[in-house]
Amino acid sequence: MPVGDVAEPLLDLLVKKAKAVEVGDGMKSGVEMGPLVTGDHRNKVVGYIEKGFAEGAKPLCDGREAAKGKDGFFVGPTIFDNVTPQMTIAKEEIFGPVLSVIRVKSLEDAIDLVNSSKFGNTTSIFTGDEKRARLRIEDRVRNGRREYRVAAPMAFFPFSGWKQSFFGDLHAHGRMRSGSIRSRRS
Repeated sequence: MPVGDVAEPLLDLLVKKAKAVEVGDGMKSGVEMGPLVTGDHRNKVVGYIEKGFAEGAKPLCDGREAAKGKDGFFVGPTIFDNVTPQMTIAKEEIFGPVLSVIRVKSLEDAIDLVNSSKFGNTTSIFTGDEKRARLRIEDRVRNGRREYRVAAPMAFFPFSGWKQSFFGDLHAHGRMRSGSIRSRRS
């Protein structure tokens, strides 16, 4: 499939899964997503969601809905489509359950987009040909982690960030990719 043709089936599945996530008290059976750490952080994430609406991103799933009627710092999964690199939700790190989808026409456009970001924690690539993707982007994408066919970093992977996402004084774990550690600086 060409790059653009992958978006619809992927987003349909993501929205279905996101809307099914049970938000609430993590101590209760069946709850998959608990609260954010503080009220201030919740308000910050909600502010980003509102900014996404105001700047014209297409909402597919609004996490504020999942939090209605709940007492606490809850925000459910939020998915925006048709985000542009100029939008706030694309330019800033949100640290909340918000996915900003920027569509590109080619792998080259995707690599340029990733490399132009001032941040550099993770790039997730959804492809039917993982080997080919690895060969084509492995040394070209400048960030701390590249993952293939997975949506987000696994919790057991170490984290130190990259570019302006950097945390700490060393890149102690080097650059990483989908389950393996690769020691190299960019």
